[in-house]
Amino acid sequence: MRFAMFSAAVSTVLVGAAVAFGAGSAAAADPVVQPDRIGLQLSHAETRVVADGPIPAVITMFVPLNRIGVGLKADTGIYKDENGGVHASLRQAIMEAANHPDGTITLYLNAPGTRNGRVLDMYQNWN
Repeated sequence: MRFAMFSAAVSTVLVGAAVAFGAGSAAAADPVVQPDRIGLQLSHAETRVVADGPIPAVITMFVPLNRIGVGLKADTGIYKDENGGVHASLRQAIMEAANHPDGTITLYLNAPGTRNGRVLDMYQNWN
């Protein structure tokens, strides 16, 4: 029950922040629900707003970097080591997607004890 309330609160904050920081009232993040996590698929405009705003810094204030997963596109410019470690900040990974004309991100809040202990996953999307 706590996970559901926390997840709803995080989703509300992310959508509210996107609108408040300039994505506009026409923008609306699409919710994504899976059995072990919930998330938001952001539009390009919302991705740019998140990349340029305080949300990545606020997230990393509360979620340790080793509990954040980042799904990089194959043509990323971000360095990923042989163990799968991403050598970039959350903001850099979001900004890379935002800098593509059709770039978006999907953010997931994972249920406790799932996804190898990761709390948050972020995936880059572009063509």
